Amino acid sequence: RGMYYGSYAFMETWNIGVVLLFAVMATAFMGYVLPWGQMSFWGATVITNLLSAIPYIGTTLVEWIWGGFSVDKATLTRFFAFHFILPFIIAALVIVHLLFLHETGSNNPTGLNSDADKIPFHPYYTIKDILGIFIMIMFLMTLVLFFPDLLGDPDNYTPANPLNTPPHIKPEWYFLFAYAILRSIPNKLGGVLALVLSIIILALLPLLHTS
Repeated sequence: RGMYYGSYAFMETWNIGVVLLFAVMATAFMGYVLPWGQMSFWGATVITNLLSAIPYIGTTLVEWIWGGFSVDKATLTRFFAFHFILPFIIAALVIVHLLFLHETGSNNPTGLNSDADKIPFHPYYTIKDILGIFIMIMFLMTLVLFFPDLLGDPDNYTPANPLNTPPHIKPEWYFLFAYAILRSIPNKLGGVLALVLSIIILALLPLLHTS
Protein backbone atom coordinates (compact mmCIF):
# COMPACT_ATOMS: atom_id res chain seq x y z
CA ARG A 1 0.00 0.00 0.00
CA GLY A 2 2.82 2.37 0.91
CA MET A 3 4.54 1.57 -2.38
CA TYR A 4 1.31 2.10 -4.38
CA TYR A 5 0.52 5.48 -2.80
CA GLY A 6 4.12 6.72 -2.87
CA SER A 7 4.71 6.88 0.90
CA TYR A 8 8.42 6.32 0.21
CA ALA A 9 8.56 10.03 -0.70
CA PHE A 10 8.87 10.58 3.09
CA MET A 11 12.43 9.27 2.97
CA GLU A 12 13.38 9.34 6.68
CA THR A 13 10.08 7.83 7.84
CA TRP A 14 10.25 5.14 5.15
CA ASN A 15 13.87 4.12 5.87
CA ILE A 16 13.28 3.91 9.63
CA GLY A 17 10.27 1.73 8.76
CA VAL A 18 12.58 -0.63 6.83
CA VAL A 19 14.96 -0.80 9.83
CA LEU A 20 11.91 -1.47 12.05
CA LEU A 21 10.90 -4.38 9.80
CA PHE A 22 14.39 -5.91 10.16
CA ALA A 23 14.32 -5.40 13.96
CA VAL A 24 10.85 -6.97 14.32
CA MET A 25 11.89 -9.97 12.18
CA ALA A 26 15.05 -10.40 14.30
CA THR A 27 13.04 -10.24 17.55
CA ALA A 28 10.50 -12.75 16.22
CA PHE A 29 13.30 -15.15 15.23
CA MET A 30 14.95 -14.89 18.67
CA GLY A 31 11.58 -15.60 20.30
CA TYR A 32 10.86 -18.49 17.93
CA VAL A 33 14.02 -20.36 18.94
CA LEU A 34 13.63 -19.73 22.68
CA PRO A 35 11.25 -22.61 23.56
CA TRP A 36 14.01 -25.20 23.90
CA GLY A 37 12.27 -27.94 21.91
CA GLN A 38 13.18 -29.80 18.76
CA MET A 39 11.72 -27.32 16.27
CA SER A 40 13.48 -24.31 17.82
CA PHE A 41 16.77 -26.21 17.98
CA TRP A 42 16.50 -26.96 14.26
CA GLY A 43 15.38 -23.41 13.36
CA ALA A 44 18.28 -21.79 15.26
CA THR A 45 20.82 -24.12 13.63
CA VAL A 46 19.51 -23.71 10.08
CA ILE A 47 19.00 -19.92 10.09
CA THR A 48 22.23 -18.95 11.89
CA ASN A 49 24.13 -21.40 9.68
CA LEU A 50 23.17 -19.21 6.69
CA LEU A 51 25.92 -16.81 7.81
CA SER A 52 28.47 -19.48 6.87
CA ALA A 53 27.73 -18.49 3.24
CA ILE A 54 29.77 -15.29 3.82
CA PRO A 55 33.18 -15.86 2.16
CA TYR A 56 36.30 -16.35 4.36
CA ILE A 57 34.80 -15.36 7.74
CA GLY A 58 31.47 -17.25 7.49
CA THR A 59 32.28 -20.39 9.51
CA THR A 60 34.12 -18.43 12.23
CA LEU A 61 31.18 -16.01 12.45
CA VAL A 62 28.67 -18.86 12.92
CA GLU A 63 30.76 -20.47 15.70
CA TRP A 64 31.12 -17.05 17.36
CA ILE A 65 27.32 -16.55 17.34
CA TRP A 66 26.70 -20.09 18.61
CA GLY A 67 29.33 -19.78 21.35
CA GLY A 68 30.61 -23.25 20.39
CA PHE A 69 30.46 -25.82 17.61
CA SER A 70 26.68 -26.28 17.81
CA VAL A 71 23.57 -24.54 19.15
CA ASP A 72 23.64 -25.00 22.94
CA LYS A 73 22.97 -23.24 26.27
CA ALA A 74 25.32 -20.35 25.43
CA THR A 75 23.33 -19.69 22.23
CA LEU A 76 20.02 -19.83 24.09
CA THR A 77 21.25 -17.37 26.74
CA ARG A 78 22.43 -14.77 24.23
CA PHE A 79 19.27 -15.18 22.11
CA PHE A 80 17.19 -14.58 25.23
CA ALA A 81 19.19 -11.39 25.95
CA PHE A 82 18.68 -10.12 22.39
CA HIS A 83 14.99 -11.08 22.47
CA PHE A 84 14.66 -8.93 25.61
CA ILE A 85 16.75 -5.95 24.40
CA LEU A 86 15.47 -5.63 20.81
CA PRO A 87 11.89 -4.56 21.72
CA PHE A 88 13.33 -1.56 23.60
CA ILE A 89 15.32 -0.63 20.48
CA ILE A 90 12.11 -1.08 18.46
CA ALA A 91 10.22 1.21 20.87
CA ALA A 92 12.91 3.90 20.43
CA LEU A 93 12.77 3.49 16.63
CA VAL A 94 8.96 3.79 16.70
CA ILE A 95 9.27 7.15 18.52
CA VAL A 96 11.77 8.41 15.90
CA HIS A 97 9.52 7.01 13.14
CA LEU A 98 6.54 8.95 14.53
CA LEU A 99 8.71 12.05 15.01
CA PHE A 100 9.56 12.14 11.29
CA LEU A 101 5.96 11.29 10.37
CA HIS A 102 4.81 14.21 12.53
CA GLU A 103 7.04 16.55 10.49
CA THR A 104 5.25 15.85 7.21
CA GLY A 105 1.87 14.40 8.17
CA SER A 106 0.71 11.06 6.81
CA ASN A 107 -0.23 10.20 3.24
CA ASN A 108 -3.75 9.25 2.10
CA PRO A 109 -5.19 7.38 -0.90
CA THR A 110 -6.63 10.56 -2.51
CA GLY A 111 -3.26 12.32 -2.50
CA LEU A 112 -4.96 15.45 -1.14
CA ASN A 113 -4.16 17.50 1.98
CA SER A 114 -5.63 15.93 5.14
CA ASP A 115 -5.93 19.17 7.17
CA ALA A 116 -9.70 19.49 6.60
CA ASP A 117 -10.34 16.10 8.25
CA LYS A 118 -8.30 16.75 11.41
CA ILE A 119 -9.90 16.99 14.87
CA PRO A 120 -8.35 17.92 18.26
CA PHE A 121 -6.19 15.16 19.73
CA HIS A 122 -7.55 15.76 23.24
CA PRO A 123 -10.11 14.64 24.37
CA TYR A 124 -11.10 12.53 21.34
CA TYR A 125 -7.96 10.46 20.75
CA THR A 126 -6.75 10.40 24.36
CA ILE A 127 -10.03 8.81 25.56
CA LYS A 128 -10.13 6.37 22.63
CA ASP A 129 -6.47 5.34 23.05
CA ILE A 130 -6.57 4.95 26.85
CA LEU A 131 -9.69 2.77 26.59
CA GLY A 132 -8.15 0.70 23.78
CA ILE A 133 -4.86 0.18 25.64
CA PHE A 134 -6.72 -0.76 28.85
CA ILE A 135 -8.86 -3.38 27.06
CA MET A 136 -5.81 -4.81 25.27
CA ILE A 137 -3.73 -5.03 28.48
CA MET A 138 -6.61 -6.71 30.35
CA PHE A 139 -7.00 -9.25 27.52
CA LEU A 140 -3.23 -9.97 27.40
CA MET A 141 -2.98 -10.25 31.21
CA THR A 142 -5.89 -12.72 31.24
CA LEU A 143 -4.25 -14.77 28.49
CA VAL A 144 -0.78 -14.79 30.07
CA LEU A 145 -1.82 -15.36 33.70
CA PHE A 146 -4.74 -17.77 33.30
CA PHE A 147 -4.14 -19.56 29.97
CA PRO A 148 -0.37 -19.39 29.30
CA ASP A 149 -0.32 -22.50 27.09
CA LEU A 150 -3.41 -21.65 25.04
CA LEU A 151 -1.54 -20.29 22.00
CA GLY A 152 1.50 -22.51 22.43
CA ASP A 153 2.46 -25.71 20.63
CA PRO A 154 2.81 -28.97 22.59
CA ASP A 155 5.69 -29.86 20.25
CA ASN A 156 7.78 -27.22 22.04
CA TYR A 157 7.96 -29.63 24.99
CA THR A 158 9.60 -32.34 22.86
CA PRO A 159 13.24 -32.57 24.03
CA ALA A 160 15.70 -31.42 21.37
CA ASN A 161 17.58 -34.15 19.52
CA PRO A 162 20.40 -32.78 17.35
CA LEU A 163 20.67 -36.09 15.44
CA ASN A 164 17.15 -35.91 13.96
CA THR A 165 15.36 -33.64 11.55
CA PRO A 166 12.21 -32.58 13.47
CA PRO A 167 9.20 -34.77 12.59
CA HIS A 168 6.87 -31.76 12.94
CA ILE A 169 8.39 -29.02 10.74
CA LYS A 170 5.74 -26.37 10.22
CA PRO A 171 4.92 -26.13 6.49
CA GLU A 172 3.51 -22.59 6.81
CA TRP A 173 7.07 -21.28 7.27
CA TYR A 174 7.62 -22.09 3.61
CA PHE A 175 4.91 -19.59 2.63
CA LEU A 176 6.84 -16.65 4.07
CA PHE A 177 8.18 -14.55 1.19
CA ALA A 178 11.72 -14.31 2.60
CA TYR A 179 12.02 -18.04 3.30
CA ALA A 180 10.49 -18.94 -0.09
CA ILE A 181 13.11 -16.72 -1.80
CA LEU A 182 15.91 -18.26 0.29
CA ARG A 183 14.97 -21.87 -0.51
CA SER A 184 14.08 -21.36 -4.17
CA ILE A 185 17.68 -20.40 -5.07
CA PRO A 186 19.96 -23.48 -5.23
CA ASN A 187 23.11 -21.54 -4.31
CA LYS A 188 23.52 -20.90 -0.57
CA LEU A 189 25.14 -17.44 -0.78
CA GLY A 190 22.77 -16.41 -3.60
CA GLY A 191 19.76 -17.42 -1.50
CA VAL A 192 20.98 -15.47 1.55
CA LEU A 193 21.69 -12.36 -0.57
CA ALA A 194 18.26 -12.58 -2.22
CA LEU A 195 16.58 -12.93 1.21
CA VAL A 196 18.30 -9.81 2.59
CA LEU A 197 17.80 -7.84 -0.63
CA SER A 198 14.08 -8.70 -0.70
CA ILE A 199 13.74 -6.30 2.26
CA ILE A 200 16.60 -3.87 1.53
CA ILE A 201 15.04 -3.19 -1.90
CA LEU A 202 12.39 -1.17 -0.03
CA ALA A 203 15.13 1.28 1.01
CA LEU A 204 15.96 1.87 -2.68
CA LEU A 205 12.46 3.13 -3.54
CA PRO A 206 13.02 6.73 -2.32
CA LEU A 207 16.22 6.88 -4.41
CA LEU A 208 14.49 5.59 -7.56
CA HIS A 209 11.57 8.05 -7.32
CA THR A 210 11.81 10.46 -10.26
CA SER A 211 8.51 12.38 -10.56
